[in-house]
Amino acid sequence: MPARNKTPRVVYWNNIPAPYMVDRFNALSDRGNLDFEAWFNDVTHPERSWDVEPSTWRFRYRFMPTVKIGGQNLHFPLPLLTDRRPDVLVSLYAEASFVLGWLIAHWRGVRTGFWVEVTFDRWVKRRWWKEWLKRKIFPLADGIITVGKDGRAFTRKYGVADKKILYVAHSVDVAHFQKEREAAGAQRGQLRSQLGLSGVTFIYVGRLWWGKGVNYLLDAFRDLQKRLDQEISLLLVGDGDDDALLEKKCEIESIQNVTFTGFHQKPELPRFYAAADIFVFPTLGDPYGLVVDEAMACSLPIISTSAAGEIRVRVEDGVNGYIVPPGDSKALSERMERLAVDPALRDKMGAISAQKIAGHTPERWAEDFETAIEEIMQSRPGRR
Repeated sequence: MPARNKTPRVVYWNNIPAPYMVDRFNALSDRGNLDFEAWFNDVTHPERSWDVEPSTWRFRYRFMPTVKIGGQNLHFPLPLLTDRRPDVLVSLYAEASFVLGWLIAHWRGVRTGFWVEVTFDRWVKRRWWKEWLKRKIFPLADGIITVGKDGRAFTRKYGVADKKILYVAHSVDVAHFQKEREAAGAQRGQLRSQLGLSGVTFIYVGRLWWGKGVNYLLDAFRDLQKRLDQEISLLLVGDGDDDALLEKKCEIESIQNVTFTGFHQKPELPRFYAAADIFVFPTLGDPYGLVVDEAMACSLPIISTSAAGEIRVRVEDGVNGYIVPPGDSKALSERMERLAVDPALRDKMGAISAQKIAGHTPERWAEDFETAIEEIMQSRPGRR
């Protein structure tokens, strides 16, 4: 970032301290080009099982105070009412707290930006008043930060000018996943034995919830077992509201060689990727899906549905994996078979995956974020 007479005071307001956000904020703090602080609403979320370890955080942070209004919790951005308000506030937008924060910041002359990603109808219920509100506030923000062309197209629908759309690519701790996956490779056979895996192994990492399409993955795996003469296994790493239902489905339909591991933290994930051969992402509507990037960093070929933000940038159909329609277990099963029977193709695609994701690091995220902040700082502020 170019030198400035005054170091910009910048706040990124997120819902919870997710591990991938902590990695990014640490990298941003290490660069030292911004007077940076992170705000969070809650320590965690009922649907998330991530460990929260503030002792590893290298950035300043605060948790927003909570007030209860009409039975609902509202996280009030009290620091915006002080003389130490930031120069730039970047926040999410899909909660009342964030909208209130944007209004206060806008009123007090703080430049504002929203982090916006594409959403899908299978996941999100479109309410007219929410759509109206986005059309009102998105164009008034000083910048909209998004991940890529899917996010740009989504943002344009709400009347945002192209000059206000800024790009900051998602990131994962590539070095961690590559290093730990290589180390785990030496114990691959032992781990596979412990997990009860045999033959070519497909892996899914994420929530066990209907919106992730895991039931379609089980259907595709069941059908593939019937067609193939060779042994195959399916490894499901995660937890969620539907884990018991999915296990019951395997029992009722006699779907064999499916291993449920439960949830595992980031340090443990590379060894599961190392035990597998193909990553499958059957989602019905992810804004992005960072587990795809993790699997790519671990040199796996990818089979994903098209219902994930920016997926066609990460996965080139026929190059480092395949893209199938969401909810189509037949198409999914056919692509799984294509990779199951061709080890040379798996190796080739996995190597390309690792190459494609190599630069998507927290350090790169921090650099791109600083550039976006510079653009917001140089823009003409919206009418207050």
